[in-house]
Amino acid sequence: MATDLTLANRYAYSLAASLMVPVTVFLSEAGYGVVTSDEFEGDSADVISEFDPYEEE
Repeated sequence: MATDLTLANRYAYSLAASLMVPVTVFLSEAGYGVVTSDEFEGDSADVISEFDPYEEE
């Protein structure tokens, strides 16, 4: 878990780009977490951002 949101977002972006899968950044009691979107089973209110490598900017 990361305690810095900027670091978590950078990691999530890099992970999404290298794995070519959507990635979710979420907030938990321990800090910010990053998982692939299909593995996220938490509350949607805890989602901070999502990175999808196939989404057009």
